Amino acid sequence: MLNLIKDINDPLLSYIKDDPVRPEIPTDFRVSKNRFVGFLGDSQSPQAIVCVSLHSSIPQKVEDLYEENSDEEPNTAVFYTIWSYVPGKASDLLFAVVDEIKKSYPTVTRFITLSPKTMTARKFHLRNGANIFRENEHTINYEYSLVK
Repeated sequence: MLNLIKDINDPLLSYIKDDPVRPEIPTDFRVSKNRFVGFLGDSQSPQAIVCVSLHSSIPQKVEDLYEENSDEEPNTAVFYTIWSYVPGKASDLLFAVVDEIKKSYPTVTRFITLSPKTMTARKFHLRNGANIFRENEHTINYEYSLVK
């Protein structure tokens, strides 16, 4: 079951402690203005988790995520961490969250990652149809065209 978590009191947020990519980002940040957590599974058997921040620009580093978005409507969904407990479920979650974003945020037309420069991230995103949009000093932005 897909959950988009926007409430800091949601018990499913207890799984944020398992984030292998961006463990330093506090839980309350992940569910603040224009930010949410996508959760696939249920409280007894999580399958995958993704954290998303909506922006009107494309961040190049983690610190850019903290910049408050302008008054402009967000046009970019930034996936800044994703992990799975069940093989293959991170991909399922990514595409399910994109579908929900398209319905709930019609101004969002770009789907970008803020990924670490690791082979695991590269393989995951390229295998799932993303292209390298920009290589930054410490991160890579992959972009999904999501014709899928």
